[in-house]
Amino acid sequence: MTPSNTDDGVDWRRLANWVGLGVLLIVVGVFVATAVPQAVGADESYVVLSSSMSPAIEAGSVVFVNSVPPADISEGDVITYDRSPGGTTSRVTHRVVNVIAEDGQRQFRTKGDANEDPDPEPVSSAAVVGVVTFSVPYIGHVITFSQTRMGLLTLVVGPALLLVILEIRDLLSGTGDREQ
Repeated sequence: MTPSNTDDGVDWRRLANWVGLGVLLIVVGVFVATAVPQAVGADESYVVLSSSMSPAIEAGSVVFVNSVPPADISEGDVITYDRSPGGTTSRVTHRVVNVIAEDGQRQFRTKGDANEDPDPEPVSSAAVVGVVTFSVPYIGHVITFSQTRMGLLTLVVGPALLLVILEIRDLLSGTGDREQ
């Protein structure tokens, strides 16, 4: 019997390694999907910065958006749109509460689920980026943090430095074994 086995015959250390590997793969997969949304069948992904869509989509979530023809957008759909097309891009994700057809053009009255009133201006079809297909909570906090100087140090430089230190330690301990 090996030290990692118990009386029930289960190798808990090996099981823990497999569970840890599975969790790591899921976490890495979520971040890869956020960086390359096409990997999960979406066209775009965005970090939600406000709680205007809570409880359906909380601040810090990542939304995955697919572009669709304006004719396919209906009441109840959650859309992402450019607040100021042609100017500084500011993306907003809100629910369509009314579809307006004027002069052959479709416009959408939107509202955040947590907001009392609809947005003041209707959204033109040209401003719509797409329809939200799904969201992943909390991941946006990590992405936003990673874009800061402290995030870069914590998530990139720190682990890289730790890897270098561990490799140097392994090389030095290997050298000492050969000298004996």
